[in-house]
Amino acid sequence: MSDDENQRHNEKMRKIKAARDKMMQTKTEKKGLIMVHTGSGKGKSSSGFGMVMRCIAHQMPCAVVQFIKGNWQTGEKTFLRERFADECRFFVSGEGFTWETQDRARDIAAAQNGWKIAKEQILDPEIQFVLLDEINIALRYDYLDIDEVVNFLLHDKPQMTHVCLTGRNAKPELIEAADLVTEMTLVKHPFRDGVVAQKGVEF
Repeated sequence: MSDDENQRHNEKMRKIKAARDKMMQTKTEKKGLIMVHTGSGKGKSSSGFGMVMRCIAHQMPCAVVQFIKGNWQTGEKTFLRERFADECRFFVSGEGFTWETQDRARDIAAAQNGWKIAKEQILDPEIQFVLLDEINIALRYDYLDIDEVVNFLLHDKPQMTHVCLTGRNAKPELIEAADLVTEMTLVKHPFRDGVVAQKGVEF
């Protein structure tokens, strides 16, 4: 890079920094966020568990409530229960994916129990972040009342508590209520080529 190119680059970066610093002066509010990870692509739960790791590093007590995955021996469940049980509470309410249980009444009961636990964790003043993993699936099948969930998040959630809700097909009411919504887009997936779920990558 020539001296002229380097000078032009530095000047451009100075302008960008000045504009960003000015913008950041207006961003002063702090609040507990309602976050939704949805879409057909991979990474919804993985991103949520990434935030759990961040919370642990910042000494922010957190909780996980899994709604669908049931007795799957996932890496995140083993890791958190065996190594960070004091920092992160981990609850499993689901008995498996709906096509496995084939019992709607049981699925509804499990989801309702999970939601009861979720509300307790969200309201606990010690807990600062709650991950509701795959709750969007329970909402999609109407195992939970979307209006009740949204109303609780908007009106009963403590002001500084963060809640992340994952799962594809998030309902419009939840998307409207959320502060942050990310849609994971499927571009390619090895399952389509006959590759089973891989340990460490998908569970």
